[in-house]
Amino acid sequence: MPDYELKGDLNMRSEPDPEVERRPQRIPKTYEDIETIIATCRNPETADELNGLRRDGRLKVIGLDVDDDESIGRAFEEVKDLVRGNGLNLLVNNVGILLPYEVDGPICRKTMLKQLETNSVSPAIVTQTFLPLLKIAAACVHGEEVSVQRSAIINISSTMASIEKNDGCFTGPMTVYRMSKSALNSFSRQSFMELSKYRILVVAFCPGWVRTDMGGPNAELEVNESARTLVANIFRLDSRENGLYFDRFLHPIPN
Repeated sequence: MPDYELKGDLNMRSEPDPEVERRPQRIPKTYEDIETIIATCRNPETADELNGLRRDGRLKVIGLDVDDDESIGRAFEEVKDLVRGNGLNLLVNNVGILLPYEVDGPICRKTMLKQLETNSVSPAIVTQTFLPLLKIAAACVHGEEVSVQRSAIINISSTMASIEKNDGCFTGPMTVYRMSKSALNSFSRQSFMELSKYRILVVAFCPGWVRTDMGGPNAELEVNESARTLVANIFRLDSRENGLYFDRFLHPIPN
């Protein structure tokens, strides 16, 4: 993979919104009320950092390759056994690869399709596969409430998915990455349209520029920094945010 540099402000605003922070979080009374947290990765045996968090017995780590339908099916069966008849309250699709590609560059259909498959098609298939469990959780709550406490899908997107915000401030060969995340946002919106009748919440989030294997060492946020803010605001979501697209501070991002 060729070297490249990613530059630009990946967040439209960098400060929390006091009005958002005043909104109540729909969190359990205590974290002990959360029964099970399920994390997935391609190779659980070698996921040392993730396995290090298993001191809390509620964390379950299972194998999942989102580009493999058989792997998705096996993961579904494992999750179904773990949640028993209670269904799944929250599905977070946090997957992404960045393969350099430019309009003014070499043509490679394989590179384009691989990125589109992983970043947009695979989260859609994972969502469809796990939808029966999300429906069960939604049906366990009476009334019109829409929240993470009931049933929700969170798709981790990127500011670079925004067509309106594509003003040239990001440099680097991001053409297909942008395309793939825009497609994910489109899937989020369509999921909202189709799943509202079940009272399932669907929201897309940009987590910011985070120091991960993909984000690189120069990114502005530690993983814990981004995750802490995301979790706090995910628990603030209700019908007002359903079907929309936000940064981690719950500021709307235009598609």
